[in-house]
Amino acid sequence: MSGKDQAPHNVVWLGAPSFPEAARTALADSGLRRNLGKATGTIRDKRLAVTGELADWEQLRQAGAALKRRTLRHLDRYLVQLEESVTRAGGTVHWAADAAEANRIVTELVRATGSNEVVKVKSMATQEIGLNEALAAEGIDAFETDLAELIVQLGDDRPSHILVPAIHRNRAEIREIFVREMGRRGRPAPEGLSDDPRALAEAARLHLREKFLRARVAVSGANFAVATAGTVGVVESEGNGRMCLTLPQTLITVMGIEKVLPDFADLEVFLQLLPRSSTGERMNPYTSMWTGVTGGDGPQEFHLVLLDNGRTATLRDTVGRQALACIRCSACLNVCPVYERTGGHAYGSVYPGPIGAVLTPQLVGVEHAASLPFASTLCGACYDACPVRIDIPQVLAHLRAEVVEAKRRGSAVPSAEALAMKAAGTVLGSPRRLALAQRAAALGGRLLGRGGTIGTLPGPLRRWSAARDTPTPPAESFRSWWQRTREDGPEKEAGHDGP
Repeated sequence: MSGKDQAPHNVVWLGAPSFPEAARTALADSGLRRNLGKATGTIRDKRLAVTGELADWEQLRQAGAALKRRTLRHLDRYLVQLEESVTRAGGTVHWAADAAEANRIVTELVRATGSNEVVKVKSMATQEIGLNEALAAEGIDAFETDLAELIVQLGDDRPSHILVPAIHRNRAEIREIFVREMGRRGRPAPEGLSDDPRALAEAARLHLREKFLRARVAVSGANFAVATAGTVGVVESEGNGRMCLTLPQTLITVMGIEKVLPDFADLEVFLQLLPRSSTGERMNPYTSMWTGVTGGDGPQEFHLVLLDNGRTATLRDTVGRQALACIRCSACLNVCPVYERTGGHAYGSVYPGPIGAVLTPQLVGVEHAASLPFASTLCGACYDACPVRIDIPQVLAHLRAEVVEAKRRGSAVPSAEALAMKAAGTVLGSPRRLALAQRAAALGGRLLGRGGTIGTLPGPLRRWSAARDTPTPPAESFRSWWQRTREDGPEKEAGHDGP
């Protein structure tokens, strides 16, 4: 299937600033930090409580990681097996090499039904390819039915969290969005709406009910698909998914190729890992599974769109491919100190947080998301929280090296960092040059230092000393001290006359 350089991707938002620039803006928003801190802290505490109940939690993590590694090693075989199983059960499988092809397939399938609208159950894959925008360009309305996705859609906003896309909004802001926007979408504006969560949920139900009842086409994502059975599954908490998956006549599922699982028994592991890691629940309120079509029951047409969009190219990277094991639980976001302070919009991508910092650059190419691998402190909290043990810090360091190497290859003029490293190599490569540099540093320290520290370094080094205390270099280097003292003998220096 396609590689990174074959077609445009919609994973990264067009015109989005680099992470450092966007992060500075986000850090200035105290309301955003307050919303994020409260929400991520609540989810984090719930997750710790329910994972602590299981004595074999680490064994489950290891099992999940092993299953994902095995699946990715033999992905081609399992995908072919999945296609055969879905087809045998009455469904139709479509292969999409990139976002443009996936959008074209879905648009043609909707047009064939004669419908000009679809209902959707939350899907990161459809956000990744920009499906809503592609459908709108063809005169087809797409209605998000997940509460958080609905908030984002009505607010003409972008999701900022994998599990809770509207995490950056508080109750008062959500109420304002509902009052302002619901009246513009074919229904009277909700009167006397408060910001009580129950009242907001009821307003959303009333807004969506008629859309559920009249919809002829639904578009879904997938949490997993079983290769041997052809069964596709979605887990969710609100019941909107169940409505989308059962009421319409036609169901179209867009799924990243990495979501396939070898066998039905594998669900035993992931249906324990996913709810505990995502919502802090022991099990999902709604776990929906379907296999092809069944006469007189549920959708009578089922289409499965298998999306590549950079995944095959990611598989070629023996270090980075582990990011494809992600089950979209968002546990890494909820423990990340960087995400908690900047939010998801700063990442400029459909996939925010630590997993986005490693997945996005691989799907689109590091040259199109060069700042994301540096959006981390490398503290390792994400690795500890990940239910499938993705070593995100390792992948971040790996991608950082790729970014630096790409810049080196693409620039005719060496960067200041490259020149500094070359100069350091020259100095450290010669004992004589190192001794001269140490004596010069000691002299400079005596001239610039006050009380054992250097207040402000000159030139571009000023940015370093502006936020850090820089100790003055020692008056004598270890090498000089060793050469001077060894003349008197190591025993004398040690304070005794020998044995």
